Amino acid sequence: MTTQAAFLLPGQGSQSVGMGADVFTTSLAARQVFETVDEALGFSLSSLCFHGPEDALRDTINAQPAIVTVSLALLAAFQEALSPHKSSWSYPLAPSFTAGHSVGEITALVVSGALDLKNAALLVRERGRFMHHEGVVCPGGMAAIIGMDAEPLQAICAEATTQALAHYAQNDGGKTAHPGLGKVIIANFNAPGQIVISGEQYALNVAMDLAKARGAKRVIPLSVSGAFHSPVMEPATRELAQTIQATQVQDATIPLIGNIHAAPLTEAQAIREELTQQIASSVQWIRTIEYMANAGVTVFIEIGPGQALTGMVKRIIKGATIVTISNAADIEKAVTKMREMNLVHEI
Repeated sequence: MTTQAAFLLPGQGSQSVGMGADVFTTSLAARQVFETVDEALGFSLSSLCFHGPEDALRDTINAQPAIVTVSLALLAAFQEALSPHKSSWSYPLAPSFTAGHSVGEITALVVSGALDLKNAALLVRERGRFMHHEGVVCPGGMAAIIGMDAEPLQAICAEATTQALAHYAQNDGGKTAHPGLGKVIIANFNAPGQIVISGEQYALNVAMDLAKARGAKRVIPLSVSGAFHSPVMEPATRELAQTIQATQVQDATIPLIGNIHAAPLTEAQAIREELTQQIASSVQWIRTIEYMANAGVTVFIEIGPGQALTGMVKRIIKGATIVTISNAADIEKAVTKMREMNLVHEI
């Protein structure tokens, strides 16, 4: 039986100053990725990745394109190391599936052939801009809830939303009409016992207090600038839809397992709908990994800054081979491992 591999691409929160600098120096293919994105965006995103400042890199409008760019630079360097004379996003190691966590989905779509690099850079920059704006208009946040199952947490979010809506009805007189006001939901089903909630700040605070009172082991507010993957982002979906409509999207040659339904996507129109609604919808990461494992994937390769997805996969699937490529040193080890496993297909 042929061994199947999947490429996993990380999302926001994995960024750090200095990311990508080593592969920029050591890989021509990686350098070309950075240069293409810098030219497309009209400023040196690569310099921001390598040198900061950290506050600017953490800004959603910069963090999102930075993570996509560094992930693709690492992938380009990895494929180049496997085949120095001929390589692409999916050659000589071709994944059976791709999946990206939140903004990592745009990275995954480049790998899948649905987006080219330049269009992806422009799209993700706009995505970050729209999401940042909504975070300013309707302040909110996200929090990781450790050690609580999804069902009681769903009930907590519903109860917190009811309380927050009643609070605003009493104190605001219904004047504020933002669709995310007073709402909190589960944003990321990351791994068993590791779930992220997201919402407008008052509702989020109520939900965090309820989770602490009802047995969550830890409640950790996340350092983000808005309530991503919640109803707070709904107005941004309309603006994002226009940008996506104007962006060239192809049918994918490698199936993407989408965040919203954890099912394979290949048709351009389905991909457009996924990208539009994803920013206001829950990320079904547990189901995504389970789908790929059930489809025969036994090797999961995380490509990008950090190791967050590696930790999640370990908690979701037991016995899988997990490879992390987050810097230049990882590439050499990954190349050796892929050759040992006979996963490299060279013509």
